[in-house]
Amino acid sequence: MEAEAMRHSVAHVMAAAVCRLFDNVKLDIGPSTDEGFYYDFDLTRRLTPEDFPAIEAAMAELVKADLPFERFDLPRAEAETLLREANQTYKLERLSDIPEGEPLSFYRCGDFVDLCRGPHIERTGQIKAFKLTSVAGSYFRGHETNPMLQRIYGVAADSPKALRLALERMEEAKRRDHRKLGRELDLFSVQDDVGPGLVHWHPKGARIRAAIEDFWRREHVRGGYDLLYTPHVGRGQLWQTSGHLSFYAENMYAPMDVDGSDFYVKPMNCPFHIQVYKSQKRSYRDLPLRWAELGTVYRYEKSGVLHGLLRVRGFTQDDAHIFCTPDQIEGEVARAVRFALTMLRAFGFEEIAAYLSTRPDKATGDPARWDQATASLESALKSEGLAYETDPGGGAFYGPKIDLKIRDCLGREWQLTTVQFDFNLPDAFDMTFVGEDGAPHRPYMVHRALLGSLERFFGILIEHYGGAFPLWLAPEQVRVLPLTEKQEGYARGIVEQLVAADFRATLDEKSEKVGAKIRRAQMEKIPCMAIVGPREEETGAISLRRRSGEQESLSVADFLAALAKERETKA
Repeated sequence: MEAEAMRHSVAHVMAAAVCRLFDNVKLDIGPSTDEGFYYDFDLTRRLTPEDFPAIEAAMAELVKADLPFERFDLPRAEAETLLREANQTYKLERLSDIPEGEPLSFYRCGDFVDLCRGPHIERTGQIKAFKLTSVAGSYFRGHETNPMLQRIYGVAADSPKALRLALERMEEAKRRDHRKLGRELDLFSVQDDVGPGLVHWHPKGARIRAAIEDFWRREHVRGGYDLLYTPHVGRGQLWQTSGHLSFYAENMYAPMDVDGSDFYVKPMNCPFHIQVYKSQKRSYRDLPLRWAELGTVYRYEKSGVLHGLLRVRGFTQDDAHIFCTPDQIEGEVARAVRFALTMLRAFGFEEIAAYLSTRPDKATGDPARWDQATASLESALKSEGLAYETDPGGGAFYGPKIDLKIRDCLGREWQLTTVQFDFNLPDAFDMTFVGEDGAPHRPYMVHRALLGSLERFFGILIEHYGGAFPLWLAPEQVRVLPLTEKQEGYARGIVEQLVAADFRATLDEKSEKVGAKIRRAQMEKIPCMAIVGPREEETGAISLRRRSGEQESLSVADFLAALAKERETKA
């Protein structure tokens, strides 16, 4: 929290500097980010990076002045008057979002006053190092029908050295940006003619997706799950019963009229899995039921928050639901957490942190069930030796949950896995099973996602590996490079053997020197190049050149065996 408060305080100092340098500045929000901050402004002129030195100099003056951050609260009427007199229209609208009865807090730093809930550091002199990095357009509240604001981004750190390292990480992140690599490696695109937030998987990207899906299905079947396929649309009544039309309608697409009834494209898979459950009478002997689906859903996201593969409007959820009896719940949760860790580690993620969110003040369901569910989640984390943080009262109103977050090669944290109890939907849909006593009982229901969505997970993988995927995921695993046309027949035979062994392999038949072929394969980040010349053809071998530059000579049989082992072990 201390680092977050420092970054947020630098955002305020930047806003104060902008207000000193420019006239008629209107403020929106200025939160901290993982390593920095940003602030949204409405200005009478367009800013460019050439403006940054002047802003940074004004910020340095405020830091040198060692000004205190002073909080004061106002009654709503006085807060509205203050903002209206300052012509801060965006802040006035933000003020209206704050529920009645909650404190209306402001922070003063010199002559700069901002509506803000904090927290902040004590004084500007505690700020050690910062740098402005970019400016971009940002719609107010992230909606394209609202005014376009200017968002200035920056980085803050507790020392000049830490700042330099943070900036280096940012440059590396730019090189690994999944949108950039997606274009360069021809993996995916988002087409304006189709619509924002709707992803097209190109052949190479689709090969990786197929590898992920094949692995996902195989492991789920091995892990005791059954697979489901459910419709993409459902009647309005279904979403009324589930509560989505009451609490989630703004994220759902408009209904379509079908035979006089409203149908909605699904934003979630849960109600469909419940309908499968309710399609027949269930006994305690049938439980637990573990049902998994790669279900494509559609959610309306504001255009201002769409971001490549990481925030989209149509995506395929790695989804599952577990229905079980009270005495099965601890074992099922432990099993789900263990399975999640195995899956995440298979993709090369070893740094995994856990977060436990518990019962909020306003919650549905029997408190005793909440206690049992929370205890089962905590027990699962402890049994797997996972360090975890607890967020008291941070659970959804319908159940406690575990979130698992991975760290990528740049140390960035990504939330992937969720194991979430639900005490609301079983009641809403009147789900029951016949117990040993012959009476109806309510099953426990657990939502479980391992990878999140395939689109977002793919974006994370691209950046984690910088597009240089391990062999088992690479869209093209082997490219065979003949030295001359005379070896093309031999090379083609090797490709046929590789394809027959289910490897993704191609032949480079271009009339170029082998050096040019190698450079092209390396640019395309292909893991293995099998180079064949007269000597290799004569001895039934290949000269293996890996993406890393390592080289060795192998028989074709040994080459196939080595690749098969690497693919199976996901080395």
